[in-house]
Amino acid sequence: MLTRAGEFVSRFRPAVTTRWSLAVPLPEQANQVLPVAVFLHGLGGSSEVLLRDLVADQALQRHLDDGGQPYGIAAVDGGDSWWHARADGSDTQSMLVLEFLPFLAEQGFDLGRVGLFGTSMGGFGALLLASRGRVSGLRAVAAMSPAVWSSYEAGMQGAFDGPADFAANDVFALRPRLAAISKRIDCGSEDELAPTVRQYRSGLPGRVEGGFQPGGHDGLYWRSILPDVLDFLGRHLN
Repeated sequence: MLTRAGEFVSRFRPAVTTRWSLAVPLPEQANQVLPVAVFLHGLGGSSEVLLRDLVADQALQRHLDDGGQPYGIAAVDGGDSWWHARADGSDTQSMLVLEFLPFLAEQGFDLGRVGLFGTSMGGFGALLLASRGRVSGLRAVAAMSPAVWSSYEAGMQGAFDGPADFAANDVFALRPRLAAISKRIDCGSEDELAPTVRQYRSGLPGRVEGGFQPGGHDGLYWRSILPDVLDFLGRHLN
């Protein structure tokens, strides 16, 4: 497994250095143009979470060793923006779509086969972006413990700039737009978000993979389900 990291300055995050990281199978394991799954980190996180905390490169290698389909994984910094346009002028969703995805294409990835996955705030961001239809080659989305709420009042302070901002980014209202997308949603049974995640899942159109397993809202739980999430992405990206 080859890993790389770098940085750039985004026009959607003025005066902030935006870092990225990625992992790709060795050429002898995947001598072809590869699909890519983009990871969206949670609150307080960064692109480093993918390889440092989740150790996703090692999990992806085990996926390949077990005969799984090859693909790359990548992550980019989103700050604590909740992955949507904010009143401060930042727009990390547009950064990901208009800057980071074209960069991944320059690295040789196939943007006709893209997956999204994320944890907590990033799980919300992945579901929101998938619902927006801004990634033309999107094949699958996976959310681990997504921070989703059915009303502005129930949400976490700072996630939205007000009721109107919540309404504009209401993943509950956008659920019908995920009808044609392969989707997986997981949550720990001891996670305080579990009831809301269950409510969100129950209203999604079509099949929803994943479910509720023992665990909380933490890295231990996310690392435990990551192999299944990577298998899900591999199946639907190839």
